[in-house]
Amino acid sequence: MFSRPLLSATLRQAARPMVRPAAYNFRPTPFLTAFQQRLLSEQTRQAIEKAVSSAPVVLFMKGTPETPQCGFSRASIQILGLQGVDPSKFAAFNVLEDEELRAGIKEYSDWPTIPQLYINKEFIGGCDILVSMHQDGSLGKLLEEKDVLVPLEGGSES
Repeated sequence: MFSRPLLSATLRQAARPMVRPAAYNFRPTPFLTAFQQRLLSEQTRQAIEKAVSSAPVVLFMKGTPETPQCGFSRASIQILGLQGVDPSKFAAFNVLEDEELRAGIKEYSDWPTIPQLYINKEFIGGCDILVSMHQDGSLGKLLEEKDVLVPLEGGSES
């Protein structure tokens, strides 16, 4: 039915390791590449660094804390509220007001989605990371360590 050489060639082809195009071997880096740094203007980078430094807890979101424009931004605000983040130590930036900020923050953090949370200038993650950290208790511990929670009434610190 099949000729032996054809069957042997087919088996040899199947046994070879599959060569994947370079696009499949892409691994994101945690820091900006030289190419990405060129895409992010110095003015935008400075504006983002100033925003990240403006408060101990900073959320880049779609909409405002009072009127989130996306379910993920709403969930992030709700989680921060449930955790008891002190409003005086919190700042939110609406990326829908500034397209350059919206694109720039993604390049700055090397994170493709919004919202994005920063605590003490350190990028924490997006909504999925916040939900996971909230569920396992690590977000509460981090916020307590960074001293960004509303102080308990009646509690005295020694």
